[in-house]
Amino acid sequence: MSTVPRVALPLTDTASELASWLAKIEGLHPRGQAGIELGLERVLRVKEALGQQLWCPLITVGGTNGKGSTCAYLEAIYSFAGYRVGCYSSPHLLAYNERVRVDRLPVDDQPLCQAFARVEAARRAAGDVPLTYFEFGTLAALEVFRARQVEVLILEVGLGGRLDAVNVYDADCAVVTSIALDHTEWLGPTRASIGFEKAGIFRAGRPALCADPEPPSSLREHALAIGADLQLLGRDFGYFGDALQWTFWGRGKLRRGGLANPALRGSCQLRNACAALAAVESLKPQLPVSMQAQRRGLIELELPGRFQVLPGRPTIILDVAHNPQAVGELADNLAGMGFFSRTIAVVGMLADKDLAGSLAPLAGKIDLWLLADLEGPRAASAAALAAVVSGAGLGGSVECLATPAQAFARSAKLASENDRIAVFGSFYTVAAVMRSIKDGR
Repeated sequence: MSTVPRVALPLTDTASELASWLAKIEGLHPRGQAGIELGLERVLRVKEALGQQLWCPLITVGGTNGKGSTCAYLEAIYSFAGYRVGCYSSPHLLAYNERVRVDRLPVDDQPLCQAFARVEAARRAAGDVPLTYFEFGTLAALEVFRARQVEVLILEVGLGGRLDAVNVYDADCAVVTSIALDHTEWLGPTRASIGFEKAGIFRAGRPALCADPEPPSSLREHALAIGADLQLLGRDFGYFGDALQWTFWGRGKLRRGGLANPALRGSCQLRNACAALAAVESLKPQLPVSMQAQRRGLIELELPGRFQVLPGRPTIILDVAHNPQAVGELADNLAGMGFFSRTIAVVGMLADKDLAGSLAPLAGKIDLWLLADLEGPRAASAAALAAVVSGAGLGGSVECLATPAQAFARSAKLASENDRIAVFGSFYTVAAVMRSIKDGR
């Protein structure tokens, strides 16, 4: 039973209330909103004070890239199957509410504020535990989902897996989408070390899916050591197809043919969709899903910032790609779009990313780099990005600007209707450009 009373909040001025809560949460941990302190002990203490226990099946999704897309496919499939679905993902683009969704819609400010108040009361009761921004948000999301009594839970790992806040909840099915070098200061310098960390979301006797075509042995060995039901892409499930349709296959000679290509663009999306279908199959005893719901979930889906191509001319692409693997896929997707007179890149990145490795896949493919400063202590300066572009001989001319919005405005001024503008490098970069488009700047 919970040791913390439920907290009722006023129903007025919830937007201001939410902003106040977010500011407070950011200041709880010495490292602020961007602070990272991996470990489960703090979250477990507050979870226990809240009396949180799972009441429905949980799917946890981790991986270097593809987590958000895979979560979105699962969210849509189960929603079309008639289940009430709670999905927690991060980071957000325009509003914090995007992180906590019920039935594919961001929750309102009021239930978020109520959940924050309850977590804060539990945090104090547990001895003023210094939760990070992400840890606090994870606990609050579960409070929202518990209040709404969702029937399926989908949680996206924030960083790594083994020591990530969402891992205090035992997944009925865990999915690792891909394993590449990113966050090496936290997860280790090799795919082996990163694979081990990501495999930490697996549980004994439960489906443990990996959609990376070449997973490191560390992931396979950990799954074997704990007795997880490891399912690998290409061995236990997979896909094949062409530009018109594709087929999913799974254990027991399972075949799902004639599938329309996913609504999300990009060459990696078949792999993400395949991982989602494999997870759905593994949980069918608990959560039956019709083939119609699966088909609808794959094609009736929008997820901003994942190779999102905006209507109109010049062509504008928004992509949150921020590491070598993701930018490599962005480069492949750009190559498959057909002819454009020029490609203009609007880029802002964080300094703790592999700047040179991330920009290298675009060597010789960008005519004009418009490089932007980002705010915050983790930001890479436009000058630092310019040094990478010139030092690596990536080609194209370079301009440095103060903000992503200014860089995008510059691109819009320079681009002809036969050009394309690719905005990428960080969630912060894409969000800033989305706001500028929304505001008409």
